[in-house]
Amino acid sequence: MYLLNGESRHCIDFADRGFQYGDGLFETIEIVNEKPVFLNRHLRRLNNGCQRLLIPMPDIQTLRKEAFLLSQDSVHAVLKLIVTRGSGGRGYRQPENIKSTRLLSLHPSPDYSKDFTIQGINARMCTTRLGLNPDLAGFKHMNRLEQVLARAEWDSAKIQEGLMSDINDHVVEGTMSNVFLVKDKVLYTPKITQCGVKGILRDIIIQLAVKYLIPVVEKNITKDEIFSADELFITNSIIGVWPVKQLEWRNFGVGGLTRQLQSLYLAFKQQETHDC
Repeated sequence: MYLLNGESRHCIDFADRGFQYGDGLFETIEIVNEKPVFLNRHLRRLNNGCQRLLIPMPDIQTLRKEAFLLSQDSVHAVLKLIVTRGSGGRGYRQPENIKSTRLLSLHPSPDYSKDFTIQGINARMCTTRLGLNPDLAGFKHMNRLEQVLARAEWDSAKIQEGLMSDINDHVVEGTMSNVFLVKDKVLYTPKITQCGVKGILRDIIIQLAVKYLIPVVEKNITKDEIFSADELFITNSIIGVWPVKQLEWRNFGVGGLTRQLQSLYLAFKQQETHDC
């Protein structure tokens, strides 16, 4: 199902700058029992990204209405929301009168094994590096070639995620996730200031850690620190919290702090879904 600028169609203008240049942003939203989970948080990040890229933000109430419309009759699905700068002529210069394009599409939920949440996943380190650009760090712009190349590095079903480093060898994120590690009962996560995406779940996990007095530190993290961690897990708004049980040669147990944060997150999600 699709809604393109409020109409049930999916033939976008070939001159749209999202297609031409990746000139836009997107959000990937979980649908549970006809409700878009954490919708307000997604719209807030989308609005911040639109401000950063100087793209006119579509009316928020219209986006909410269309998100709930597409979510009808869906017990569990994924809603993708794209906003581009709209159509313009050839060349990088922005049109004088920008009319943004909005596209909402509904998709089946990925068929992930429940064991990934309970027992953990296998991960690897990617060789594809993330370039540095603080002006684009944090939000989900449509230029994702680095992640596409990194994800192409493996095709084994035994590997569920790859961790990516920047050009300074700091581990920043996974191809589709944010990264957390536990060392000596302190929670660490990479700084997202030069590159990478500040995921909705990343913010929630940090918020929960602060609320429940779990020490949390955002810092540049090296590969050595990743491999010497006591616990390792990844997050995004579709998978929730996945422990990492093996990263290349290193085996991790599913630790107590990871389990605690999984439980806190599920309770938080249940309350937010009930209230929305």
